[in-house]
Amino acid sequence: MQNDKIVVGLDIGTTKICALVGRKNEYGKLEILGMGKANSEGVVRGIVSNIDKTVDAIKKAILQAEEQSGINIGVVNVGIAGQHIKSLQHNGSITRATVDNEITIEDVNRLTNDMYRLVTPPGSEIIHVMPQDYKVDYEEGIMDPVGMSGVRLEGNFHIITAQSNAINNINKCVTRAGLEIENLILEPLASSMSVLSEEEKEAGVALVDIGGGTTDLAIFKDNIIRHAAVLPFGGNIITSDIKQGCMVMQNQAEALKVKFGKAIADEASENEIVSIPGLRDRTPKEISLKNLAYIIEARMEEIIELVYSEIVRSGYANNLAAGIVITGGGAQLQNLVQLAEYLTGMDARIGYPNEHLGKSKIDAVKSPTYATSVGLVLAGYQSLDDRMNRYMEAREENSVRREENRPAAKISGSSSGGDFFKKIIDRTKGLLIDDFDDKQQNY
Repeated sequence: MQNDKIVVGLDIGTTKICALVGRKNEYGKLEILGMGKANSEGVVRGIVSNIDKTVDAIKKAILQAEEQSGINIGVVNVGIAGQHIKSLQHNGSITRATVDNEITIEDVNRLTNDMYRLVTPPGSEIIHVMPQDYKVDYEEGIMDPVGMSGVRLEGNFHIITAQSNAINNINKCVTRAGLEIENLILEPLASSMSVLSEEEKEAGVALVDIGGGTTDLAIFKDNIIRHAAVLPFGGNIITSDIKQGCMVMQNQAEALKVKFGKAIADEASENEIVSIPGLRDRTPKEISLKNLAYIIEARMEEIIELVYSEIVRSGYANNLAAGIVITGGGAQLQNLVQLAEYLTGMDARIGYPNEHLGKSKIDAVKSPTYATSVGLVLAGYQSLDDRMNRYMEAREENSVRREENRPAAKISGSSSGGDFFKKIIDRTKGLLIDDFDDKQQNY
């Protein structure tokens, strides 16, 4: 059923705004039909700072993606990041009327809905509520309580909050660009979908997405996200260091980093020199690649140490058998894996969004730079799956109840479930759209 559906991911990053148009092929792999990219001049460290510039960049990226794919884009899945993202754990519970009936999807949804009513700090909103495990009466560690008998249902939840102003600004930019937001997704979660395997999530892994303005961290264990954080440092600060240390222009510093940058200075040769064109009638400037590597190494050490401190703070530092997976544009630095392994004592690898990709004419998306963009498209398809499952489960439950001559249960997603989604829509100013029946084409 998904083969005829088109999903669009929109990554509003600090250095670039990227739009990807994807479709699942007959083998379940993602086929990229079109890609659009524009320089992001209105976003600082993951937060929109200039709406007009961001709107122009979104329009440019969307236009390129439309021309390449031949698809008119109207609905997008958007990522959100920034230092304002907060992660917390919370426990909730409900008491059921009777122990005679089995725990239903409605009961689990009611417990999850309650989490959205938590009091958050002023100016922040809940964007994700993710179950960790459940407890039925006195039995702990239950992953799926549906079908069990019990009076008291408890759950441990991982809750992600974001700044209301940041959400509103993203909404304004996308709306002014003539688009509608289907899902608002935490960027580290999107990246994890494109670069992590199920085995890694089961064993325990820390995903480190080094972007232009921020470094995103997501920790998984037992196939469940356990911790998320956004650090206010990324590849742009390395470029600024090179600009100041080598006395070159910003674009020259970026080119030096991308083409010749190494994360370990000892790996650079003493005798390698790069010549940079001088400013207006001035002689070319010679840059030692050894000195360049020293500048990069100093800043990368700081970023990795901050990431490791966050991993330790999460309490999972000794439970990550799969180590660290590094992705994002910053992951392309030479020798970065060796530096990460040396500073953290954990195994590390570079994460490429290749596992879920089918054949495509656009090879650029296989780079770690586009891990978030690919993940946003995959997240859109997962949302379609979840809605279809909820729809089918609720319909099956109602059918069983009718056969037993019992009053039909309310379908999750309509009536009481609809009230829940209405509250989310009210919170996020129209960012979440959950109308499965009316949207047969997701574009």
